[in-house]
Amino acid sequence: MANTIIVQNTPITVISDAERDYISLTDMAGAKNDSSRAADIIKNWMRARYTIEFLGTWESIHNSEFKVVEFDHFRKQAGLPSFVLSVSEWVEKTNAIGFIVRKGRYGGTYAHKDIAFEFGSAISVPFKLYLIEEFQRLKEQEQKALGWSAKRELAKINYHIHTDAIKEHLVPQEIDPYHRSLIYANEADVLNVALFGMTAKEWRDTHPDDKGNIRDYATINQLICLSNMENLNAVFINEGMPQQERLHKLNQIAIQQMTVLENVDSKHILKP
Repeated sequence: MANTIIVQNTPITVISDAERDYISLTDMAGAKNDSSRAADIIKNWMRARYTIEFLGTWESIHNSEFKVVEFDHFRKQAGLPSFVLSVSEWVEKTNAIGFIVRKGRYGGTYAHKDIAFEFGSAISVPFKLYLIEEFQRLKEQEQKALGWSAKRELAKINYHIHTDAIKEHLVPQEIDPYHRSLIYANEADVLNVALFGMTAKEWRDTHPDDKGNIRDYATINQLICLSNMENLNAVFINEGMPQQERLHKLNQIAIQQMTVLENVDSKHILKP
């Protein structure tokens, strides 16, 4: 996954996997000089003894396959006028995991965030501090998005409980698939009208340029309320309650629950 953060008007790419975040040193170097000289700026940074010491220590802590003997060789040479080291050579010789060199889309030299922050000092102290701040902001946004996705998945799981109740109590055994789908859509709209005040079709008609459906644009509080309503509607269906009565009851529940949730949010007790 790739994202972009802006640090002192410079776009910087961040790529992430399940365990680590890597920041583009190539993009960062462009903030110090012409982007065509990014490779030279990185190489000059790699020549310093302090840089080699830092990289070797980081790899020793995080990488059990790190080749310490090769690291010692580079450490002895570091700082000499004749010493030149590229990121690719460092990775190949020491089996380092702190760097990634990519070609094609999002190509360039990437470093683990710890290393990238250190490289930020070679650009400027203010740049390093702004880089850390923007990266942290990105991680906070990702956590909020993850929380929203979790609530969306919860609503989907409860929707299966809801449709099972519809199938058992409202769908005749001999009905054809087309009419069965109409009944499901109709029941889904009971919840849509109760919570959003409109059917799925009405929402699409008024939002022709938006992708997805009405529930994809719901707030976290609405998804929490929707999850509760799906469970309650399944209970009401099992009890044989008529649809119009369920719609009225669910609407009252939606008003009550959304009022409570919004009041809680306003007091900063529940964060989205």
